[in-house]
Amino acid sequence: MKLLLIGKKIGMTQVFDEQNNLVPVTVVKVGPCPITQVKTVKTDGYNAIQIAFDEQKEARVAQPQIGHFNKAGVKAHRVLKEVRLDDVSGYKVGDVLTVNKFTKGQRVDVIGQTKGRGFQGVMKRWGFDGGPATHGSMFHRRGGSYGCRQTPGEIYKGKKMPGHMGVKQRTVQNLDVIKVIEDKNILLISGSFPGGKGEDVLVRDAKKQKRIQAA
Repeated sequence: MKLLLIGKKIGMTQVFDEQNNLVPVTVVKVGPCPITQVKTVKTDGYNAIQIAFDEQKEARVAQPQIGHFNKAGVKAHRVLKEVRLDDVSGYKVGDVLTVNKFTKGQRVDVIGQTKGRGFQGVMKRWGFDGGPATHGSMFHRRGGSYGCRQTPGEIYKGKKMPGHMGVKQRTVQNLDVIKVIEDKNILLISGSFPGGKGEDVLVRDAKKQKRIQAA
């Protein structure tokens, strides 16, 4: 498994690269992420580390979690995430993972949550064309027939209908790290990915980088 860190989306801007090309980038504050627990095959059946993000006052953290943080000797944080790794021998409780784990030019995957769009109809949610726009058609933005009284007499699961849109986890792969600002824990990542300003995201080493380079 690839190393993963927790971050927060700050917003978007644009910078010039070495060839003087203007590149749109997303600004992400990554870490610092202290390690609160190390799991091994011997103790837990698998290798993993548990990392925290976004330091908080203890009053804002659930009481059981405060005990967990105190046991690890780490201040209370808002987010906890477990990251499975092939080898955890180089990690120990209390270590702090920072943005320096990433380098300029590296490719990363970013996992975020899409913005919520509320309850939407089939045209916005699924891209339906809609019916005739003429006066009296009574079928402008509807989804058409959904079921039948005869066989099968039901609506099959997965039918494209109006409903809640957004708030889905999505991963954008193979984005380039344009710049690393270590003193501010900032990554400038090329392009865009799901999530609004201030939303939590996960940044990891690209999983399919070798395949793309080989192609």
